[in-house]
Amino acid sequence: MTHNPIRPWRNIARRKSRQIMVGRVPVGGDAPISVQTMTNTDSADVKATMAQVIAAAEAGADIVRISTPDEASTRALREIVRMSPVPIVADIHFHYRRAIEAAEAGAACLRINPGNIGSAARVREVVKAAKDHGCAIRIGVNAGSLERHLLEKYAEPCPDAMVESSLDHIKLLQDNDFHEFKISVKASDVFLAAAAYQQLAEVTDAPIHLGITEAGGLVSGTVKSAIGLGNLLWSGIGDTIRVSLSADPVEEVRVGFEILKSLGLRHRGVTIISCPSCARQGFDVIKTVAALEQRLAHVTTPLSLSIIGCVVNGPGEALMTDIGFTGGGAGSGMVYLAGKQAHKLGNAGMIDHIVELVEARAKAIEAAKP
Repeated sequence: MTHNPIRPWRNIARRKSRQIMVGRVPVGGDAPISVQTMTNTDSADVKATMAQVIAAAEAGADIVRISTPDEASTRALREIVRMSPVPIVADIHFHYRRAIEAAEAGAACLRINPGNIGSAARVREVVKAAKDHGCAIRIGVNAGSLERHLLEKYAEPCPDAMVESSLDHIKLLQDNDFHEFKISVKASDVFLAAAAYQQLAEVTDAPIHLGITEAGGLVSGTVKSAIGLGNLLWSGIGDTIRVSLSADPVEEVRVGFEILKSLGLRHRGVTIISCPSCARQGFDVIKTVAALEQRLAHVTTPLSLSIIGCVVNGPGEALMTDIGFTGGGAGSGMVYLAGKQAHKLGNAGMIDHIVELVEARAKAIEAAKP
């Protein structure tokens, strides 16, 4: 929010990590926490995959990951990388040759899962390709695909096993003089993932990629991710995030930004503060908010908007937002600008007028930037 002053009790002290580059996007250090998503098209279908990449980028995605399971997909990757407005991560499983091909195709980062990439010798070949072509690497440990010897040692997926897997592969990369890597220790169980990430954060200064894997559908997965990722981000852990949903990749980006926005870690677009509505509402709050979310989706400038149905909490919320509208009576309400009453407004023209006010405020904020 641009209108609110920064309050010390809202500050989050981020874990200190070293910084790497994923293409032109810095990850770790003092860089903003980046938001990622992953396409779900056939990667060999350049047109369909690029449509998702562009939609994700327009929604704010900083990085997009693409699965490259076969030679057709790595061949297509070269063209996708060339056209993409954001860095592309190649997702590698099982066949190390796909990683080498992806590096040659220009991927900004290779995501490899230590549990299924193969022998140390094959990992070394992947590292060489990454070094030769300027790729970063993400060590992607997953509770569902841990190495057999770790499962035998620990009997089941657990934080100790996941962190041990991470450290084994960190050593392998470092022994090959490769340091441009980040790490994730994902699980579908929120408790397991959180505990593994907390342990990992204590034993490495590498940038950490956060995610709750296979989180679920739009509603259930959003809740699960908000709890798991929010808890870790609140404690200062996390340099880049991906919300895994059985939904459109654009929804993953939106949820990711909403999680970061709620913690004051990243600001993009309009933050709408609205009431759930009740019998006191002076206008249809739910329909109004839905319409405003759609019509203001193009605004990327960070600012806050309160839409409250009545005068119980409306004026108080409006004091803390850039623009506010509080329902009154007789078919009209009050508009607030920078926390102060500005003018009355009829419900009939409310949405159009609020959109105009937001767009004008965003334009003024951008014009004032040095």
